[in-house]
Amino acid sequence: MRLAESLDEVAAFPEPRDLSQFQKNIDPEWIENALLATGTATIRKRRLPSPRVIWLVIGMALFRNKAITEVAKSLDLAMPTPTGGPTAARSAISQARGRVGEEPLAWLFVRCAQEWAHKSADGDRWRGLALYAVDGTTFRVPDSVENREHFGLGNSGHRGTSGYPLVRLAALMAVRSHLIANACFGPYSKGEHTYAVQLWGSVPDNSLAIVDKGFLAAGVLIPLQGSGKNRHWLVPAKSNTKWRRIKRLGKDDELVEMNVSKAARRKDPALPETWMARAIRYQRKGFRPRTLLTSLTDAEKYPAAEIIALYHERWEIDRHA
Repeated sequence: MRLAESLDEVAAFPEPRDLSQFQKNIDPEWIENALLATGTATIRKRRLPSPRVIWLVIGMALFRNKAITEVAKSLDLAMPTPTGGPTAARSAISQARGRVGEEPLAWLFVRCAQEWAHKSADGDRWRGLALYAVDGTTFRVPDSVENREHFGLGNSGHRGTSGYPLVRLAALMAVRSHLIANACFGPYSKGEHTYAVQLWGSVPDNSLAIVDKGFLAAGVLIPLQGSGKNRHWLVPAKSNTKWRRIKRLGKDDELVEMNVSKAARRKDPALPETWMARAIRYQRKGFRPRTLLTSLTDAEKYPAAEIIALYHERWEIDRHA
């Protein structure tokens, strides 16, 4: 399943009645640690202490069609007054959200990803490798001067620019659970490659990242493989991808060498002139022939048939064959 489809399914999911399910899975200590680590813990007594502001932000994501004040009221997040007075004022709620900022939420996201996504990938390995996938998408954000200046508008060719500012996002997901382990996003003008490379620091050793052909680039995949221990990649070849056969590994299975473009080496002088990969050709009934490229060059340890099945498991239904 593609990232965009996953996000659409999450967006279409009915609003929960409360935060009880999340409260069961997010340890209160994580929230306290997030605030302490980022220096945003509440010092003086407030109607909306920082831990409750964190829950307010989570509630805003779950109850997307409600105003921030309505979320705070419906979740009963404000501390009661000695006289049992009304909830925090509208201005106080907005100020509390601004006071906490984004850093503790980012810290909490990483902690949750470690507990949920990485743990799920670690517990469901293939031949000793944790399975991840990287995918990219774009989405609209509210139309404001600030968002237009920062994120920019998409260019639709003859249709002109998009009506709303667009954010480009790349996400690292655990293949079998679909849980997001990390995400990088920013201006639409930057390509998916830029954001994908920023994800590699979150990929653990002894893992395999499955990506689509848009990420087939030396400047993207060589850093993934080279900056960790036993980290691998799997990607479908493009129709114009060229290589030289170095060694036959089996039927429709060979070790190949590809050139690294001069443009890529100018951008990153650390890249080599050539890079090695394994090319596995196959054809499924009713679809055209295709080739998978991978850094899993040990044909005995990583059988071709299993690699093919793994790639199709990643996409679940092959709409791109």
